Amino acid sequence: MKCPRCSSDDDRVVDSRTSADGVVIRRRRECLECFMRFTTYERIEESPLRVIKKNGERVRFDRDRILHGMLRACEKLPVSMADIEEAVMRVEGRCQGEYDREVPSSVIGSLVMDELRQLDQVAYVRFASVYREFKDVGQFMSELEIILDEDVEGLDVPGPGVSSGDAAGGLPPANPHDPGQQAEARDGS
Repeated sequence: MKCPRCSSDDDRVVDSRTSADGVVIRRRRECLECFMRFTTYERIEESPLRVIKKNGERVRFDRDRILHGMLRACEKLPVSMADIEEAVMRVEGRCQGEYDREVPSSVIGSLVMDELRQLDQVAYVRFASVYREFKDVGQFMSELEIILDEDVEGLDVPGPGVSSGDAAGGLPPANPHDPGQQAEARDGS
């Protein structure tokens, strides 16, 4: 380092300390020519990640935009702020870990949808409807069918010899259009 007083680049480090978050190292130096002491800071040089939007425009990666989008999708749903923050951190970490300088916005959108699918399915569908720009109810319904199919696959189906009435606590499924069946279900017979 050049001395701020005499411009000599002959110095020695007197003291080094790491910042509380571990991102910066503070060094106290002493010029060996004029004996002036000065402080330098050492940090990792970051090249900011850029996002390639659908129209080809390149903008700086902004985690606040991801947070805002996820907050809007989770509005009035039982999803904690801590869970949303963790999801945003995972999206940001994957983007910075897998891409050096530029990341397509489609990748970010997919990562956000994956996170929202784990947090809350309603939030996922809300985000997907805006992100994928659903044009009609048919597109919306096909996305819902995918979610419903995944839910059905995750359910435990009773094994052979077990009726659906036995699996549901001994009552047969009620048919609202059959009054006799409703009466049987109430009587317990």
